[in-house]
Amino acid sequence: MDDTTKVTGRTPNVLRLDPADTVAVALRPLAIGETIEGITLRNPIPVGHKLALVDRAEGDSIVKYGQVIGRATAPIAAGQHVHSHNCGMADLRNAAAPTPAPARALPARTTFQGFLRPDGRAGTRNYIGILASVNCSTTVCHAIAAEAEKRLLPRFPGIDGFAAIVHDQGCGMAGSGEGFDTLVRTLKGYRDHPNFGGILIIGLGCEVNQLTLYQPTEWTKERFATFNIQEVGGSASAVRRALEILEPIAAAADKDRRTEQSVAKLTLAMQCGGSDAFSGISANPALGVASDILVAAGGTSILSETPEIFGAEHLLIARSNAETGGRIAAMIDWWRDYAAKNGAELDNNPSPGNKRGGLTTILEKSLGAVAKGGRAPVSGAFAYAERIDRPGFVYMDSPGYDPVSATGQVASGGNVIAFTTGRGSCFGAKPTPSIKLASTTALFNAMPEDMDIDCGRVLSGEADLETLGLSIYETILDVASGRKSRSEEFGYGDHEFVPWKIGATL
Repeated sequence: MDDTTKVTGRTPNVLRLDPADTVAVALRPLAIGETIEGITLRNPIPVGHKLALVDRAEGDSIVKYGQVIGRATAPIAAGQHVHSHNCGMADLRNAAAPTPAPARALPARTTFQGFLRPDGRAGTRNYIGILASVNCSTTVCHAIAAEAEKRLLPRFPGIDGFAAIVHDQGCGMAGSGEGFDTLVRTLKGYRDHPNFGGILIIGLGCEVNQLTLYQPTEWTKERFATFNIQEVGGSASAVRRALEILEPIAAAADKDRRTEQSVAKLTLAMQCGGSDAFSGISANPALGVASDILVAAGGTSILSETPEIFGAEHLLIARSNAETGGRIAAMIDWWRDYAAKNGAELDNNPSPGNKRGGLTTILEKSLGAVAKGGRAPVSGAFAYAERIDRPGFVYMDSPGYDPVSATGQVASGGNVIAFTTGRGSCFGAKPTPSIKLASTTALFNAMPEDMDIDCGRVLSGEADLETLGLSIYETILDVASGRKSRSEEFGYGDHEFVPWKIGATL
């Protein structure tokens, strides 16, 4: 689909997204025998699933978003349900390039209230991070954070909290190579993250991932410290020692104040999880509009999840220069090889939940997922957890698994997350606030404790994508300025740090 705001046919019953489409999406459960758009239904069609608008012979292409999403695996008559029983992967790649995006006007609001950091970046939160260098120190890190929340936080209300950033790596792995480098890069990204007002890193002492790799780079000495449990007398002693160290760090961070900052200091991490057929119609393209507005104001937005852009990468490459396009193509090649080595296929996506929601092939899912990226040019392509060094819309390589992908985006500098969902994913990621966008009003009403924005208004015709996208942009700035998201109110974020694990466990 070359225009994220295009919907060419909407009725109370179905939605046709592009004049070239051979299917329409059911907006309500449709019964066998009903006549829809002059077509008599031959099967019941669940909400979100696809209805054939024209006859298709076996092998013919199935088109949605104006792009091929699969091939008919059996003859399909107009009025039939189109899904995994009669539609499979197409052994081809779409080649249609998007039309150039028109230049966007600067939005009226171009600032937020954030914490200016010594490196010039701005935080949207002011946490103290308790980072584990290795799995062996995770329990101690949790104990330190719990004690600090109880003893120190009441005395220093200018701090958002003490966040334990723990994981299951750091030893039992090679001390060099892709897997080790990825872990170190991720932890350094968190060490330097602008949403932290101070950092304490705890090691055991004998692990592969030694504390000597993590020296302070952008914080003063009063905001950064490290020590090994083996050097201070054991676990209980480590907790006591940590509280002694954290008190002056907390006192310094408590003096930090929000000040007016340019949107240029915002880096939006975009995620989708538990997708359904409406994710690519409502929530994802609406977020794409918000991304375009943010980029027009000088900010940065990150799209990721390489296995879930498979089949739609041509849309990103067409918006890239030769170097960036080449990097994205190389990422797809790496993932093909990686999947093959592990006995998997990129084509195996979508998940069972995605399929129940109406998604049939990875091509269909990917075309909807890429809609989060709007229409701005792709200004760069980065490795997992690599520091984003330029503004604009960028791509960061990652798995499709949401916690791993979001962890990399935060390490790259993401200081606010927008997470779309059709099935109802629950997620948060300290130290970065996460905003949840529901693809349907039914989901928004079913899970009001977790959803921040109702994107189903696009499906009902209450709002167009442009209006909803601007509203999402405003919400991003509000949350960046300190308003708590639903996931923050519940307390998500203590267990969602999941660095990408590449390579053997030894």
